[in-house]
Parts: sequence; C-alpha cells; structure tokens
Amino acid sequence: MASAPASSYRCAACGSDLNLSAAHLYPADFYFEAGNKGTLSFSWVDESRLRFAAEDRIRPFFETLNYWGIQRKRTRISCDACGRLIGHVYDDGPPLMQGTGQFGMGPSQVIPRRPRYRIKIKAVAAPSSSAPPAAAYGK
Repeated sequence: MASAPASSYRCAACGSDLNLSAAHLYPADFYFEAGNKGTLSFSWVDESRLRFAAEDRIRPFFETLNYWGIQRKRTRISCDACGRLIGHVYDDGPPLMQGTGQFGMGPSQVIPRRPRYRIKIKAVAAPSSSAPPAAAYGK
C-alpha cells in the first residue's frame, strides 16, 4: 500500500489522507469575516476525499419587532471515509474580481468572493506526523 505524501493533512479520527496541502493554506494573519480561531483556512481542497452538506440556519435575534433572525448559510465538510465533521465552507475569501462591484460600488457583499475552506485543527493530523491513526496510541 502506497503511503500518503508527507505534505498532506490526514483525518484525525480514521487516518485517511484528505489531500489537504500546506501549499493551499492562507496566511495565519489573513483577514476573514468568520475569523480563524482554532482553524486552518485553505483556498482549495480535493473534493473527491470529502463530503459536503448545505447548512441553512436562522438564529433568533430580536433587535426590533420586525427583525426576527440572522440567516447563516454555510456548507459542512466531513471526511468521506468516516463521516467526521472536519470544517465548513465560507464565502468570505478573496474577491473573484478586481476593481469595484456589480453596481460600481466599493468593497461590499456585491463583489463575488472565492470560497474559503475552514478546517478545524483538532479534526486533522499535521502533515509532518508519519504516525499511525490515534487507535494505535492506546497501547
């Protein structure tokens, strides 16, 4: 059985290679609306090794009588091998275009953005670790 490349992250639960390369990581101080706390942000992932499921929730938030919630849309990312939740996809990456938005405005939600794959640090094993999955540590 061929081993995975050393520069690829693995699932922390099952040890499956996720083909997440450090070459596609955003810098740690890169600005995002959703933040970076406890996560790694990737610009690209291998979609054949992951499962995606849309999430559409409305959080109750009562600011006025007519305003009844905040809609949050995102996509869940799970390991294709074991189904463990690994992270989420957000649409707050760098702009897809240069210059002003659709209506000639400045930076706003009108400007289409690249997806950002936000992976939980605890859900993946670092690429430098060549150790077997966590099940081998129980001995």
